[in-house]
Amino acid sequence: MTVPAARTANALKARRRRTEAGLERIQVALEQLLQKRQPITVAAVARHADVSRTFLYEHAEARALVEEATSRAAGRRVQDRQAAHAAMEASWRERALNAEESLKAAQDEILAQREQLGELLGQIRDLQTPWSEADIVRITTENSTLTRRARRAEAEGKSLTTKLAAARDNVRSADRRIADLEAQLIEQDQS
Repeated sequence: MTVPAARTANALKARRRRTEAGLERIQVALEQLLQKRQPITVAAVARHADVSRTFLYEHAEARALVEEATSRAAGRRVQDRQAAHAAMEASWRERALNAEESLKAAQDEILAQREQLGELLGQIRDLQTPWSEADIVRITTENSTLTRRARRAEAEGKSLTTKLAAARDNVRSADRRIADLEAQLIEQDQS
């Protein structure tokens, strides 16, 4: 018994429609996965497109869509990593520059205070200059105040030096991490 040609033609049309509908659902699912930045796997695509994994493996068009989306996602991940790295590097560079500026300002302030302290101490010790008791008390008070300010400025300078060293270490660490990530990307591209 032979199957009428019309039934066969109708069955083939229905199968083509199901295949085209499946491919459309796959395309939509891939776009959604890419937009949400979710991993693109055969299982995830099959689940989102409501098709079987076998469908994805058996149809060359479906495989090509998945492979193309996988490469786009990989390229996007590389761009995301590069953007994150650039932002992180800019942040650390800015912090290092700010720390260097603050350190220079603190060192300038310390130098100015030391010069003023030297002048005041020289005036106190100069026995040829007559000083009244009030002048000596005033100069001694100023000397104490300047000494405290100099100590504070020196402590701030040390703190800024430590922050600058930490910022430089962070930049070096980020550079090493970037080199490692680039090596991994090269290894992935080669495999």
